[in-house]
Amino acid sequence: MPGVLHIYLPRSHFTPEGLGVDVDQSVIESLRFESSFDDPLLAEMGYAIAAELETQTSAGRVLADTLASSLAARLLQKYVSRSPAQAKSLIAQEGLDRKRLSRVLEYIATNLEGNLTLDELASIACLSRFHFARSFRLAVGQAPHQYVSAKRLERAKELLMRGDRPLVEIALALNFSSQANFSRAFRQMTGRAPGQYRRG
Repeated sequence: MPGVLHIYLPRSHFTPEGLGVDVDQSVIESLRFESSFDDPLLAEMGYAIAAELETQTSAGRVLADTLASSLAARLLQKYVSRSPAQAKSLIAQEGLDRKRLSRVLEYIATNLEGNLTLDELASIACLSRFHFARSFRLAVGQAPHQYVSAKRLERAKELLMRGDRPLVEIALALNFSSQANFSRAFRQMTGRAPGQYRRG
């Protein structure tokens, strides 16, 4: 029997500010309850959340925040009482301008060893979480969590080549939950274990 994943989204995700769109609150409040429905996109988001809970990657917090915002937007897009044209206009399509993007990328680069969150990054871009996540993907070609994870692994390469710092220290410094998770992610990216990479 398949497991059940319960996801709680706070009310703040269901506001014009939380969604990053100019939509009347009454439209948001028309979200209807449906006890049974089949939505492959919502299911995929749920699988991604469940997978993250199991593996706990270094960019897990950013991924969870992004998926939570995407879940809220999807629920509103599909399950509010309004016209299809209104539903399509719910999600913004524009990307980040060069100045905002540069600020965000610089912040990520200088804070790779911190606990980066989607809220932080969105705040730096002066956008809502949801609008930021979509705009970042349009501008960079990757979701924020993918970009952060890739940059952390690039930093790991630098740290590995600089000396004999223990792998567990590098893993924890770059916000991986364990050395095993770090090693798995590193191997997926490079095809080699961190120790092998260090030895050349």
